[in-house]
Amino acid sequence: MKKSYKNGSIFFLVAFMFFCIMGNAQLDLPRGSQKAKVSQRIGITDISISYSRPAVKDREVWGKLVPYGMNNLGFGTAKESPWRAGANENTVIKFTNDVKIEGKPISAGKYGLHMIITEGDKATVIFSKNYEAWGSYFYEPSEDALRVEVTTKEIPHTEALTYLFSQVDANSAVASLNWEKKQIPFKIEVDVTNTVLADIRHKLQNSPGFNRQTWEQAANFSLNNDGDLDEALGWIDATIAGMFFSQKTFNNLSTKAKILAKQGKKAEADAVMDEALGLATILEVHGYGRQLIAQGEKEKALEVFKMNAKKNKGQWPVDYGLARAYSAMGDNKTALKHLKIAAQRAPDQQNKDAIAANITKLENGEGIN
Repeated sequence: MKKSYKNGSIFFLVAFMFFCIMGNAQLDLPRGSQKAKVSQRIGITDISISYSRPAVKDREVWGKLVPYGMNNLGFGTAKESPWRAGANENTVIKFTNDVKIEGKPISAGKYGLHMIITEGDKATVIFSKNYEAWGSYFYEPSEDALRVEVTTKEIPHTEALTYLFSQVDANSAVASLNWEKKQIPFKIEVDVTNTVLADIRHKLQNSPGFNRQTWEQAANFSLNNDGDLDEALGWIDATIAGMFFSQKTFNNLSTKAKILAKQGKKAEADAVMDEALGLATILEVHGYGRQLIAQGEKEKALEVFKMNAKKNKGQWPVDYGLARAYSAMGDNKTALKHLKIAAQRAPDQQNKDAIAANITKLENGEGIN
């Protein structure tokens, strides 16, 4: 009797577990409000918004389907809830690095995105630390990471709720919810330079740090993006006289010269650049001469192009460089002489065509830089 009871209990337990599992199982079926995800990179920071897209379907949206203000939704733990800024589960926004929203800082991470819509053209955008809840039924104000006030805009009819990134530039983008005839935008800004430099410092401590080109890239980025010049100098010195990969090249020496020049150490910069030119290829010298012309240092550019012509006599593209230098000096007659020599030595049709166009410019009294 005991054995039978025991076996019956085991059967009941197994059956109960089976039905629990079956009860919790869900089929993957189409939804009325389809899932969507939109993303944007700013610098090296990735921003994504995951949401569900309800449709208007001839309904009155603002103030009706989406009530104004905070509301008791009649379910969950929240006594007053904002709108879930989409349908179904939480709308989730993710930042891979720290950013600013409408000028206010928020840390990297995932956030539940909610909105308070009011009559007129104002809305409050809420970023909640609780991004795993279903919709706004369990919204808790104490979990807010950030609130920002924004101005809404009237737009052409948008049937299915859509998030977009617009006005994208090197340091920012505007994210917006667009539905029916209302747009709710909020600006996202990234401190790209400091974000990249922090990433560089981390990576230089790992496997990328055992590659000379990585340190050169780090130094160049800092140099060209108003980073710490002393730090950049340390990075480039590591490629020139470091423990693992000390090697003097035109690239690392010329980068060091630029850093020194930006620090106001002209004599040191000139000495390092002279050393760099001694290691440069004909094309590296040509490129440096063109940089000097672009910087308005035409006399120095002429010296560099003359040096290149003396060191690499009769080779391409030394006469093209001399033509550019003399044109920069206003001596189109001498520039034309060298350009015609360059035309005979051009290695491909593309350069031949470019030289022909520049010959026409010089013959018409125009510059070629």
